[in-house]
Amino acid sequence: MSAAHDLGRDGEDTVAFWYERHGYHVLERNYRTGTGEIDLIVTSDRLVVFCEVKTRSSGRHGGGAAAVGHRKQQRIRSVAIEWLRQCDRSWPEIRFDVASLRRRVHGFDVDVIEAAF
Repeated sequence: MSAAHDLGRDGEDTVAFWYERHGYHVLERNYRTGTGEIDLIVTSDRLVVFCEVKTRSSGRHGGGAAAVGHRKQQRIRSVAIEWLRQCDRSWPEIRFDVASLRRRVHGFDVDVIEAAF
């Protein structure tokens, strides 16, 4: 595996743990359809959250959240609709988050932007 892939996987692991520490339950990781992928799908009570995780090794190219533009948001929404259609439960509350991580010497700086779009 490439270093970039490993960095991304480590970032997703870190964000999954962040959500669990904040009382969420991870339902799916790397949920894929023909339309695209959602990095994390988590829930808490009546809420389901679709989270895009962006991990950077430096701040040279801007924060990870800046990489989630309109087209990426539309793709995530489309995949979320597909997931909701196949789900055996209705969710009264839906949220789209973006988690932006930057590698540090020991771990990551984590910024979860709730209701990012």
